[in-house]
Amino acid sequence: MTSQAPLKIFLALAILVVVTSVSYGIFLVAPWDQRTFRFDQRRVSDLTSISRAVDAYWSETDTLPEQLSDLEGRRRTYIQSIEDPETSEPYEYRVLSEKGFELCAVFTTDSASQRREYPPAFSERVWEHSAGRVCFGLEAQSTGERIR
Repeated sequence: MTSQAPLKIFLALAILVVVTSVSYGIFLVAPWDQRTFRFDQRRVSDLTSISRAVDAYWSETDTLPEQLSDLEGRRRTYIQSIEDPETSEPYEYRVLSEKGFELCAVFTTDSASQRREYPPAFSERVWEHSAGRVCFGLEAQSTGERIR
């Protein structure tokens, strides 16, 4: 009986290692998924900075820019990029009305499927998206005092 004790311990440890490894693999985000998630986070970040730059442009000129390139190099604005980080295609921008505009991007993932520690802030809910081409209808907001 004593000769089987080490074998039983070894088998128990082997089973524990296999179960732990499989469980870890299920919950671990694959590198490809992590990469696509980061691209979508970057897209949301870019669209947020573009939206703020449009707001600043509106505050300064009382008009919306005709195209995204009109926002580049302006003071009081910072735009990380007007191009998709994965494809290098420019984000879509369209003027809808005097203050209304639309920003579009192609997302790889659905934001509802992303695991979060906390519920999204109200300002983040604006940028909730499905996978594929998504357009956000926005309205220019005054950023405070006008600078002329």
